[in-house]
Amino acid sequence: MRVLISGASGLVGTELYSQLKASGHEPLKLVRRKAKASDEISWNPAALELDPDVMETIDAIVNLAGATTGRIPWTKKYKQQIVDSRINSTKTLVAAINSAKNPPKVLVSGSASGFYGEGGSQWLSETSPKGEGFLSDLASNWEIEASKARTRVVLVRTTLVMSRKLGALGKLIPIIKLGIGGALGSGKQFWAWINLVDEAAAIIHLINTSSAEGPYNLTAPEPATCEQMIHALGKKLGRPTWLRVPAFAMRMLIGEAAQELLLVSQKMTATKLLGSGFRFKYPDLDSSVHWVVSKD
Repeated sequence: MRVLISGASGLVGTELYSQLKASGHEPLKLVRRKAKASDEISWNPAALELDPDVMETIDAIVNLAGATTGRIPWTKKYKQQIVDSRINSTKTLVAAINSAKNPPKVLVSGSASGFYGEGGSQWLSETSPKGEGFLSDLASNWEIEASKARTRVVLVRTTLVMSRKLGALGKLIPIIKLGIGGALGSGKQFWAWINLVDEAAAIIHLINTSSAEGPYNLTAPEPATCEQMIHALGKKLGRPTWLRVPAFAMRMLIGEAAQELLLVSQKMTATKLLGSGFRFKYPDLDSSVHWVVSKD
């Protein structure tokens, strides 16, 4: 397959590119500059510019472009950048798909667990209603734009991606190694999570599954609370994790992002993904944490 990737330089995009390449496919990167390599295609999503002719030889598109939500604080200006980077990229891809004479067979478009908002201890499936808040509105609008594509559309609701160096854990692990890590807030909030390897593999699986359409939770089948995840990391690293960070302090220092990213509880199901035939390499917290902290 020839697979066009937006956001190919990001955490998930890099792993996806590698897995596609290793499987004998031809991944292509969308870049916001003049293309310099045979695997690069130039575009300008800020101006909604992408040559529709590009689509004529593409089998699948994976849309992962978007400014990180992990940059703190969320100023009004940066929140607009978070929105525009996702919506404009998606609009650009959808317009090119819909203008193509021979459009790609599938668009796998990014979304996020933020769609559900605060879920407490309730299981959140793909049929659960939209929640409230900035991230919920963002994910919902992102999905609406992607769904306008005149091809098969898969919406991947991604959550905390467990990786070795980057992403949320990349910031937590150094603190835990110093022995000053601990649960955030009550620690009882559910953190839906997925291993980076499984995240990319699931996207490829959904490209190849012709019956896959609409939203899919990209989350491991074993739920974990914040406290359980921090404790598991500390145990593998041989460090204590008793220093709890109060919720009020997080809200005071980080603001809105503290509640929506770290204190929110989202207990997501993987039932639909499993039902499509996908099998996780790291289905449980212990095996995924072992991979994160190992050097193999």
